[in-house]
Amino acid sequence: MKKYEGLFKMLFGAKTEKDVTEIIEKNTELNEPLNWHPIGGNESNFSIIENQQSNPIAALVEKVTNSMDAILMRKCIELEIDPKSQDAPKSMEDAITTFYKDEYKSWDLPTFRKRQAEEIQIIADGPTKESAVIIYDNGEGQHPEKFEDTFLSLMKGNKNEIHFVQGKYNMGGSGAIVFCGKKGYQLIASKRYDGSGKFGWTLTREHPFTKEESSSKKNTWYEYLKLDGNIPSFEIDELDLGLLNRSFKTGSVIKMYSYQMKGISGFAQDLAQSFNEFMFKPVLPLYCIDTKERYPNNKVLDTTVFGLQRRLEEENDYVEDYFSEMYEDELFGKMKITCYLFKTKQTNKSVKETKEDISRRFFKNNMAVLFSMNGQVHGHYTSEFITRGLKFNLLKDYLLIDVDCTKMNYNFRKELFMASRDRLKQGDETNELREYLRKKLVKSKLDEHNKRRKESIGLESEDTDELIKNFAKNLPKDSDLFKLLQNTLKLAEKKKEIKKEPSPSKPAIEKQEKPFKPERFPTFFKLFNNPDKNKPINVPIGGEKTLKFETDVEDHYFDRSEEPGDLEISVLNVKRNDVKGGDKPGEGKDITDLINIVKSSPNKGTIKITVNPNTELRTGDEIEIKASLIGPGITSYDEVLMIKIVDQDGKIEKVPELSQNDFDNMGLPQMVKVNKEQWEQLESHGGMDY
Repeated sequence: MKKYEGLFKMLFGAKTEKDVTEIIEKNTELNEPLNWHPIGGNESNFSIIENQQSNPIAALVEKVTNSMDAILMRKCIELEIDPKSQDAPKSMEDAITTFYKDEYKSWDLPTFRKRQAEEIQIIADGPTKESAVIIYDNGEGQHPEKFEDTFLSLMKGNKNEIHFVQGKYNMGGSGAIVFCGKKGYQLIASKRYDGSGKFGWTLTREHPFTKEESSSKKNTWYEYLKLDGNIPSFEIDELDLGLLNRSFKTGSVIKMYSYQMKGISGFAQDLAQSFNEFMFKPVLPLYCIDTKERYPNNKVLDTTVFGLQRRLEEENDYVEDYFSEMYEDELFGKMKITCYLFKTKQTNKSVKETKEDISRRFFKNNMAVLFSMNGQVHGHYTSEFITRGLKFNLLKDYLLIDVDCTKMNYNFRKELFMASRDRLKQGDETNELREYLRKKLVKSKLDEHNKRRKESIGLESEDTDELIKNFAKNLPKDSDLFKLLQNTLKLAEKKKEIKKEPSPSKPAIEKQEKPFKPERFPTFFKLFNNPDKNKPINVPIGGEKTLKFETDVEDHYFDRSEEPGDLEISVLNVKRNDVKGGDKPGEGKDITDLINIVKSSPNKGTIKITVNPNTELRTGDEIEIKASLIGPGITSYDEVLMIKIVDQDGKIEKVPELSQNDFDNMGLPQMVKVNKEQWEQLESHGGMDY
């Protein structure tokens, strides 16, 4: 109907929530309370809508995730596959390879990436200080009569049986309403992907209380518009909605008015950077688009977003090193950690400028440890984990860690994340995972980097005894400070007394390191220094053993975005040291039922695997395992080995307790002299003032 078409165009053309309010007040049908209905059919919907994302960018990410789901759903239906059937992909990764064949491999090239990114567009509209946000996707779209079961439903679980999409409860998209100005205005429009049916639209808002309602009700609710008892709709072939390089024909478009985005001054840069952080490795690229009217002098008005992982791999000027470790543990199942270490100084920039640049580009939302699933960040730690948890203070502003939880056991993972997918639960599983990460990462390659940073400071201590003596001269002899200074001098003297001259030794013969020539794909894989393959490798019960494998593949084989490989560990046979028999076959064992495993990414031709037998194994048990180095388009390289569980060698020494005498003899920490020339270098470690 022409009336509905005219109303839609007026609302879509509105720039701010004030404009929308004026349109509603001037139109009798829009101002009629009976035409507004509670979202989800429930006047208590505020309890769901207002308890989702606490961050406006995280709420936008949910909208974008829904757009990605819609595009994958369309692809699935177009191939005549029932999304809920056994024939449908079992993961988002499988969906991309199934629906896009080899096409997705070209998305790393700017031209092909841009073409695909046009399918999802985030567009700015309205004044720069009160931006409206338009989200468009060329996905499955919905018929007007289906709006109430999809866009306007809550907790229906429409996607719960579909494994290749991110959403489950059909409520995540409603979390952005609370950031739509003060009134919750959001225009939703859609047309089915195959062109059938009409173009439907509706408007949401926070229900405005009447005088009677304000005195009788405690909470308001959120509602949507129906006209003449239905979702308003009209016929279209195409519409000009200001999209990049296309008209609107099918799919969905949502406009959120006066969206509250603190710290976002431009879509093409600021919003894109935030999206990259919250979507560490999205399955599809998208566009962030600004307009010439908003920023007439800005030369970059649109940019593609394809996740932080790809940016980090491309940013050679910023990233000093990155590596991964893969954990298989009975606590949580499988998990992959990737650590990115940034340089402290860039070419043509000071240390301070480099630090500020890294913070602006990669830590815009103060997220240092990202917990991601299917590429979307579901929670995070700040840099507090690096300083207090890992005690790597020198890496505080230069370390980004991604914790990929996609392959975790469901029962453990569901206790980590809130339904809003923007923060971690504060429960037992979260605490156990934090402690596990702390223990593993302090022994990882990060420790080497932290030590190297310490050495790079190059501070030299000098004798400060005279300074302490002069300071202590006029102190009362019975004061605690005087005792502390006296102890400091005594300890210093003791150290001088026991210091021995180093005995002359023969100069060490420098070994010539064989140059490592990495290959994109491996050509061999074998256990290091293993002449007798039939001899079992002893692993102490309650302890761990590190196995080294040789290969010629490049260091980032497990971590790169395109054509990554993997190392799979499987159990072939278990021989129990038990004289008792059984009356039926035993159950097949998963690797984590028997052994906890840490797999490190290749490092100059060496891959390390650390094995730790769990409580089910006993001394004398033997396990035959297979390590398989795999990758796209290559033959699997396998190594079969036997592990035997043995008693712990030696006794564990008790840590001696400190006596009161030890406390009495404590002194001041060693003082270190710092020259003015070293101040800039210290900027990367907390800074120095005068």
